[in-house]
Amino acid sequence: MPSEPHQNHLLIIEDNKGRREFTLDSPVYSIGRDPKCDIRLVSQFVSRRHATLVQLPNDDGSFYYRIVDGNLKGKPSANGLLINGRKVQAHDLEDEDKVVFGPQVYAIYYSLKRDAISTVPPDEFDITLISPNMVDGDDDDDDDDSDEPDTDLRII
Repeated sequence: MPSEPHQNHLLIIEDNKGRREFTLDSPVYSIGRDPKCDIRLVSQFVSRRHATLVQLPNDDGSFYYRIVDGNLKGKPSANGLLINGRKVQAHDLEDEDKVVFGPQVYAIYYSLKRDAISTVPPDEFDITLISPNMVDGDDDDDDDDSDEPDTDLRII
């Protein structure tokens, strides 16, 4: 449940519109069929205000998200929420949780550590390979190989 101080929160939505990614960083998100929702779901089986995501703090200064069925005023959605196969009213999201809103409409939540991606300087692996035919002095008009360049490849 608690997230690392350096984390990205990502919600991947799959609905009738296809697959979309949302990077989560705001304190509250409304999710539903209503065009005014922060995260709009395209399906007739989804309520206008199906769910709400709320950002909550951890003790270490980081945050996590809780998903709540319906809106924050207590009005639930028509179909409810299934999180990892269980019907719930609210759930503190964890990495790779699957949230089902209705038939063929779901989201997968990811909590990604920012430092998990290596930041290797681009020139550390900068290798240039040169074809022997590109070197001056190789005329290939004769059968004499003494004027051919050395074709040994050396990586330094």
